[in-house]
Amino acid sequence: MKLSGGEFVKVFRERTGKNQREFGAEIGVSDQTVSNWETGVSKPKLNPPQMLKLCQLLNCSLEDLAEAFSSSDKSAA
Repeated sequence: MKLSGGEFVKVFRERTGKNQREFGAEIGVSDQTVSNWETGVSKPKLNPPQMLKLCQLLNCSLEDLAEAFSSSDKSAA
């Protein structure tokens, strides 16, 4: 089973041992923004340096992240 974009962020964030506030602070977003990503309320809308940092923290490629959120769109259709 493939993870949705939000599940992907949550699972990989939890692997870092960081809570939503700590994780968001490293990227430059609020804990509420991270929560919104994880619950599917919204998707990451970040500038390139933030997106790079997100991928580094999640230990994933930009392709992996884009695919996770892309598959979320398809499953919602």
